[in-house]
Amino acid sequence: MPKLKTRKSVAKRFKLTKTGKIKRKQAFKRHLLGCKASKRKMRLSKTALVSGADADAIKRMLPYG
Repeated sequence: MPKLKTRKSVAKRFKLTKTGKIKRKQAFKRHLLGCKASKRKMRLSKTALVSGADADAIKRMLPYG
């Protein structure tokens, strides 16, 4: 069986935790930050987990993660 290729765009955006869950960055933190509250910006700085519905597809794109 040939080696599987990793989707590099997915590898740059997601990281696997030790338990196998997938971490991602929050959206809406790039620009137009003046109108957003500090509390909201702090919350957007933290990483989040990918939902279970999307996790299977992402794991297939990261075969050696």
